[in-house]
Amino acid sequence: MRILAITISFLLYTPALFAQFQPAGALGALAPANIAKPRPKPPFDLTGTWLHDNTFTPIQWRFSPPPGFKLTPEAQAIYDEARKAQAEGKVYRDDIGQCWPSGLPILMTRVWPIAMIQLPTAVFMIQELMNTMRVIYLDGREHTDPDIAVPSFNGESIGHWEKDALVVDTKYFVAEHHWMDSGVPASDALHIVERIRLINEGKTLEIEYTAQDPKIFEGEWKWTKRWQRVDERDIAEVECLPDLNDHMPTTHSNSNVR
Repeated sequence: MRILAITISFLLYTPALFAQFQPAGALGALAPANIAKPRPKPPFDLTGTWLHDNTFTPIQWRFSPPPGFKLTPEAQAIYDEARKAQAEGKVYRDDIGQCWPSGLPILMTRVWPIAMIQLPTAVFMIQELMNTMRVIYLDGREHTDPDIAVPSFNGESIGHWEKDALVVDTKYFVAEHHWMDSGVPASDALHIVERIRLINEGKTLEIEYTAQDPKIFEGEWKWTKRWQRVDERDIAEVECLPDLNDHMPTTHSNSNVR
């Protein structure tokens, strides 16, 4: 009976999955006919391997709250609990250490490189940590209807070109085990806009982030991050296995506040 229920659920939700990644009547991002469509030449090509630049500003990899930030009451309670745990030398809900996906935006600033492949229809990004994939669609599609969109850790990213920048709009995130920063959760209302540019003669990638999450914080939070092109690097297969993380505080119940 359990197998039958799972099968029925899969059949019911399969059309929604197809609708999100393959809009009705549209070609997929890798369809040769879609790639061959005439389009204006983009101002730059992101294809390459990129490593986050942690020297740009202090704790550059984090998406920390801005000065004077205000959280919702529910988020403030979580934030206070995290600060208390850290003051006691404990780790607070480090889901990444338990092999949960890091999710956007933290996905982009891990200490492992990101391989990017740019096509006329999409940019494919693969983060070396857990080989997590992110796709930015450039073929003119709109966001999936919210009634059938399937939330994910990296959300649904739709991009378009504005002069010398690629502007990316991302929404439809999962909330569980998804964090903006230590003690700052993400919700399903998270909305991120990225303004991506190449500077320094194409050797440096710069992204300006603007985030809104009315279920977690008030107003907009902004950050600017940079990556350096590393032509001598390829990404490798990197899996996250909890038994290999046994030396980390996040794997010990007496050190990890859940």
